[in-house]
Amino acid sequence: MVLWVFGYGSLVWNPGFDFDEKIVGFIKHYKRVFDLGKWGTAYCIRGDIAREKAAMQYLERRECEYDQKTSVDFYKEEDNLKPAVTGVLVFTSIPDKKINKYYLGPASLDETARQIATASGPCGNNRDYLFLLEKAMFNIGHEDDYVIELANEVRKVLFLGSLLQWPYFAKLRMQDNKYYTSLNAFFAIFELTSVNVKRRERFMLK
Repeated sequence: MVLWVFGYGSLVWNPGFDFDEKIVGFIKHYKRVFDLGKWGTAYCIRGDIAREKAAMQYLERRECEYDQKTSVDFYKEEDNLKPAVTGVLVFTSIPDKKINKYYLGPASLDETARQIATASGPCGNNRDYLFLLEKAMFNIGHEDDYVIELANEVRKVLFLGSLLQWPYFAKLRMQDNKYYTSLNAFFAIFELTSVNVKRRERFMLK
């Protein structure tokens, strides 16, 4: 018996189950909730029904928000035409609120960032998940531009939240024009800083 499981979110940096082999690669024709990315890690469990069963039980509890288990082809970077592994298991969701209670529907970048900045779940807060995903994609050599953009937008939301606690800005709230002029100036500086930060240094911004 051989079981292959594809991880594209937290499974990339924290699989949580015993495995024999892992390889970096991608699948085709699927999307993340907030990402077009398809890169991730495939994990293999060989020749042990008990270990395979234990891994599946663990994954079904952990990935309970996904309503489908799908078998896909898995590709490695050096050959995007011939699958490196076939029949890889991946947990997926149907983007339909009526069918999947966890699906929130489409949202703009800033709406998504505000949700991620403040939301949390049984395993922690969503912003840490996003920052860890950003770093995991960097570590496997496949940074995702949208994940980076979203992570920076979340940092802006968090920055604004902390900024509003400063006594200087609390005082300026009584003087709307000066308040918003000062905020705009701060964000202009923040945008310029973000643009010039190298990707290898980005993870120091958290």
